[in-house]
Amino acid sequence: MIELENITKIYRMGKVEVPALRGITLDIKQGEMVAIIGASGSGKSTLMNIVGFLDKPTLGRYLFDGADVSRLSDNQLAVMRNKKVGFVFQTYNLLPRASALSNVDLPLIYGGGGQKRKRAMESLERVGLATRAKHKPTELSGGEQQRVAIARALVNNPALILADEPTGNLDSASTAEIISIFRQLNQDGITVVMVTHEMDIAEQTQRIIRLLDGKVISDEKVA
Repeated sequence: MIELENITKIYRMGKVEVPALRGITLDIKQGEMVAIIGASGSGKSTLMNIVGFLDKPTLGRYLFDGADVSRLSDNQLAVMRNKKVGFVFQTYNLLPRASALSNVDLPLIYGGGGQKRKRAMESLERVGLATRAKHKPTELSGGEQQRVAIARALVNNPALILADEPTGNLDSASTAEIISIFRQLNQDGITVVMVTHEMDIAEQTQRIIRLLDGKVISDEKVA
């Protein structure tokens, strides 16, 4: 699904060049559940942004399902991002005054009202929150808010879910629930790529890719 060849990302701050990624080459197959791990500043989030069509590499080649992403226009990238990828972030990014159901159906910009609500409710059912559909984020626990965010990521039936520190703000019980949901989604055929700095979280995936200073220093399957 994902083929990265010599991916380099350099940020320019005036006359100063700051390399975030330094020649990353790796493949992620359809149906894998992968953890990308590393300390702050290792390039984890930059790599996720490139994989998720939020950013472009300075150098290198990125193929997604065989298509050369570097050849796509910004509009084409936006379509790919909306249709192919679901994002889950540490801070949930929910609208505080909207219900769980309304938050989930936000990505369905072009759908009809009835169909939108049906798909949003189906997504909430997948994460076990159908009975909380009318609740606002302030009426939900942190774990429930993250489950709403996962439901929102699922509503367009993505082939890939990218999760950036999805359990960073959660207690151990909620963390276990969220990881269990990701594992079930992976068993359903969705490719899951999770950015984390916690080894105990990474070890619950199938493969761990370690970054250091913008380079891959190890790539190992989990026993």
